Formats: sequence, C-alpha cells, structure tokens
Amino acid sequence: MEKTIFEITKMDCPSEENLIRMKLDSISNIKHLDFDIPNRKLTVFHDEGISSIEKSILELNLGGRKLQTEKTAQTDFKENKNQRKLLWTVLFINFAFFLIEISTGLLSASLGLIADSLDMLADSFVYGISLFAVGGTLARKKRIARLAGYFQIILAVIGFVEVLRRFFNVSQLPNFSTMIVVSIFALIANGICLYLLQKSKSKEEAHMKASMIFTSNDVIINLGVIIAGVLVNWLHSNKPDLIIGTIVFVLVIQGAFRILKIGK
Repeated sequence: MEKTIFEITKMDCPSEENLIRMKLDSISNIKHLDFDIPNRKLTVFHDEGISSIEKSILELNLGGRKLQTEKTAQTDFKENKNQRKLLWTVLFINFAFFLIEISTGLLSASLGLIADSLDMLADSFVYGISLFAVGGTLARKKRIARLAGYFQIILAVIGFVEVLRRFFNVSQLPNFSTMIVVSIFALIANGICLYLLQKSKSKEEAHMKASMIFTSNDVIINLGVIIAGVLVNWLHSNKPDLIIGTIVFVLVIQGAFRILKIGK
C-alpha cells in the first residue's frame, strides 16, 4: 500500500473535508483518508495508482497539490463510529442558523445577514449530501449535488440583484444591533460545529482547535458582518452592509461550483 500527502490550501473547515470525501467516494483504490484541517493536509492511503485521485482533488479547485508519495505498512485504521451523529448535529446547527439569519436579515433589512444565512445553508447542503447520498449510488449523489449547487447559485444571483437595487436606490438602513447580535451567536454556532467535528479526531489535535476556528471562512464572514454593523451605525450608511453581502454572495457561488464539481 502507498500513502500520498496532499496540501489543500483552501481546506479551512469540515465543510471542505466533506466535499473532498464525496468527490473521492467513487475511487475504489482508496483505503483511507486522514484529514488534518488545521495544517491543511490530506493523507490518502491507497493501492498503486495516484493519477485519478490527484485529478479529482485538483478538480475541486481547493488549492490542492501533491507533496509526496511513499510506501506504507499501515493497514489498521480507526474509523469514527459517531460520524453520522456528528454530521446530523452540525447539519441541525447550520440549518437552524440559516433560518434564524434569513428571518432576522429580512426583518432588519440586512443583506449581510441574508448572505451569511446562505453560507450556512451551503454548509447544510454539504452535510446533508454526505448523510443522504454518499452511502447510496454514485448517480444519486451526483443528482443531489447538482440540485444543491444550482439552488445556491440561484439564491446568490437573487442576492446580487438586490445589492444592485439597494446601491442605486435609497433604502432603509439595516438594523445594526440585530446584525451584530445575530452574527455573534452565529460565530458561537460555527465554533461549536468545528469543535464537535474536530472532537471526533485524535485527541492530540486538541491544541489546534482554537487556531482552526479562527482561520475558518465561516468565522471570518461572521466577523465581517459584525464589523459591517458597527460601520453602518458609525457612517449612517447601508454601504458596509452591501459590501459584506456582496463578498459573502461571491463565496456562496464559489461553494456552489465546488458542489457542482461533485455532480460531474
């Protein structure tokens, strides 16, 4: 058996891990995947032949590159028996905060919160596809992935149209206090999700949890909405909210295209 180490520069949270797992699900010579999210490394244990594995990783556009391949005598891998339970937990947390942020975003007229809710929905799609499709047929997995990806793109495009409408027309100021409070709770929720998923890995990684949480895209987005809320109040302008909303809509579309790559 061989093991190949990949560097995945854009693998900042378990959502990307699940995308990679789904993409590699159909490759029969893979025996085990070992993810090191804090250091953005993936170790693939496989039989001879790395070309199809490398090609699939590169297709996700997550900044993947092969570092080295070497022989290994390791054959015993510890599988996480609680993985499905954990996936259900983070799916529930992400979808709950999608509902919270989409509703409070609409009530407070904040596109930043609405965009962040779609990012939460995107993560929910990834965990949902993992739960409902990976164990089934490859064709079923691809159909669900395509449906989720196109749905995300449609929502993000609608968001962009609303950004343009608000930019060129006078509209009410978003409620900055709602933006800040809801984003703080979303920040905590993302931290809990990342903690729970990393808790299932080796205990030796515990010292890396904090650094992983604060480098995650989701956490950066939450902080961005909080800063936008402060600027809305300070400048008495909706432009900071529109800017952060635009940035998050771009990230949502990027995530949608990654999901669509699974459906190819």
